[in-house]
Amino acid sequence: MNQVLTLAGLLLCTATPVAGKTIRVPVDAQTIQAAIDSASDDDVVLVSAGTYRERIVLKPRVTVKSDGDDAAGKLGLARAEATIIDGTIADTKANDVRSNRPGVTMAAAAVLDGFTVVGVGHYDEALWKKHHTTQGNQQHHEHIGAPGTPGIAIEGVDCIVRNNIVHHIGYTGIAIRATGNRQCSPLVFRNTCYRNMGGGIGSMAKSTGTIRGNMCFENFYAGIGNNDASPLIVDNTCYRNIRAGIGISDGSAPIVRDNRCHENRRAGIGVRTGSTTRPVIENNECYKNMMAGIGAEEHAAPVISKNRCYENKLAGIGCRDHARPTISENECYKNGTVGIGHEGDSVTTLIRNHCHDNQAAGMGFSQCESGQATLIGNRVTNNAKVAVGIHSGWSVIAIGNELTRDGGMPPVVMIFSGAKASFVGNTIRGEGVAGIRVAGELSAVKNTLTCPKPRKQGPPSIGVWALDGSKVTLSENTFEGWRSNHTKSGSKPR
Repeated sequence: MNQVLTLAGLLLCTATPVAGKTIRVPVDAQTIQAAIDSASDDDVVLVSAGTYRERIVLKPRVTVKSDGDDAAGKLGLARAEATIIDGTIADTKANDVRSNRPGVTMAAAAVLDGFTVVGVGHYDEALWKKHHTTQGNQQHHEHIGAPGTPGIAIEGVDCIVRNNIVHHIGYTGIAIRATGNRQCSPLVFRNTCYRNMGGGIGSMAKSTGTIRGNMCFENFYAGIGNNDASPLIVDNTCYRNIRAGIGISDGSAPIVRDNRCHENRRAGIGVRTGSTTRPVIENNECYKNMMAGIGAEEHAAPVISKNRCYENKLAGIGCRDHARPTISENECYKNGTVGIGHEGDSVTTLIRNHCHDNQAAGMGFSQCESGQATLIGNRVTNNAKVAVGIHSGWSVIAIGNELTRDGGMPPVVMIFSGAKASFVGNTIRGEGVAGIRVAGELSAVKNTLTCPKPRKQGPPSIGVWALDGSKVTLSENTFEGWRSNHTKSGSKPR
């Protein structure tokens, strides 16, 4: 609610006509900073196209805007591409305070509209290429909240930063940080941030606000990063970043909605670092990322709902290292391994997801020491190998799921040695060697297991195939079409 009210207030400020004067650069003042220094509340500093070699500090309630209309350019507005704030300092000395100053420092209720910001800090092309090649695996585990000098700094103020292009900065492109007891709830809207040596946009230190409609690509860390921050992140496009498209860590609890994250070197959306990291991730499109579409790890506890994750190199959604996500109503398909994958002692709840046409399992549970999962009302259909594969160390409860596959030899469900599973009221349909093949422990109650086309020869066609050493308890199940309903290796089919 606070975010909505803040956004409404900021929009009202910009929509309401004001009586301030217009100061033109370079007609009325030679530099942008000189024009800002002469401005009063509600004045507009209007900057003509050109390159301005300075770093600027805004004043409260002053708008600094590039001259021109909102015609599109190649990466943003044409006026933003033509009006450049270049923070390069050729004569920097070790103690020169200017070298530690952001390209633009925002002020309360100020507006920055339509500039390219470059030349702040050192952009290292060789380092960028190295870590791009290794998918960030050799990067230091550095928090996005680490200190640095951004292209645009928003510190402890509510303001508007829109229509800007920020690139080749030695740190984060746009950095948002609450300071002391001051809230920081800016509107960061429709900016383009690329090839920065931090994140494209970084929200840190308990900042909130709205990050909307931005494009962030090829940044050294995440496209949009969150460290102990809880903004609204909506309708952004993040692609080809060295780490995640959107990264969430260290106690952050943002709402992440309606974003497109694709072709990032790691996850589309990555969540990590602690049980107080609790974002709500809903209705995003994550595709063709080099790891998972959405990943949760390191005890994080996100709510992941109604997303579409497809054609990612590994999982559509991946959980590992004690993550505790709630995953509901997502569609995960055509991923390189599994639709939803689990490993590393995660504790997960999966409700009404649809996992189909993945190249291995619909839902996979890799070997661990002690993982737990509850599956309720999911549809897992037509995956290349098994619908559900449960390896050693997992305890899985499956209730009311539809688990099916047309053709193929593998079982629909495989429970490996050292795994425990309770299946209640599921529909299991397939034409492979078994509906459920068990090497671990299974309790199956009131399930319907159907084989549309029993195998005419070769491997068996068994509803529940219990291997040697398994422990199986069956009650009130319905078997249809299998050559035998259930059997244990070495025993006669029944």
